[in-house]
Amino acid sequence: MSSGYQENLIKTVLDNSVNSYWDSAVYEWEIVDCVGDGVNDSACICGKENIRYLFTIRNQHNGNELFPIGSTCIKKFNREELNELTSVQEKLFRLLHAIQKHKYISLDSECFSKKLLKYLYEERVFLPTKYNDFDPEKDYLFMLDMFNKRNEPTEKQQNKIKAIMMSSVRPYLVEQLKDKVIGENV
Repeated sequence: MSSGYQENLIKTVLDNSVNSYWDSAVYEWEIVDCVGDGVNDSACICGKENIRYLFTIRNQHNGNELFPIGSTCIKKFNREELNELTSVQEKLFRLLHAIQKHKYISLDSECFSKKLLKYLYEERVFLPTKYNDFDPEKDYLFMLDMFNKRNEPTEKQQNKIKAIMMSSVRPYLVEQLKDKVIGENV
């Protein structure tokens, strides 16, 4: 990030914070929303153009909101939990895009992470079915195991991954992100 962008970010955040020191002010902010810009036609609050993931952050102390803020700027807050949430949100959009394009979805770091799988489990995306003995945790643990696997999944494992993606993950993504896509190519 060029120093001009960083200066703009710091000034904007401090102008909207209770604290007047960056190292303290960054802890006032939480991510409250994210939308994807498929045509990269948006500019961050720092001035950087052509950002793809547009986050809204809200100050917990005064209610001020900043939008759009890009993931690069959020990382400047140096807060691990914000970085993790940013990464999960970006991967959700990448995964939705891959599904919409009917691409083969593999459990690799392009669309997945351990944190994303945990997020999907905590959001109750994995559904109880007769195939998992009505225990969604079994699907989560299977997907996690397949993500950690060094070798290619067997054909049977690939079929199970596809079934979980189509019956649980895809419907969740379509529903959750249906109003959070700007443009055509997210």
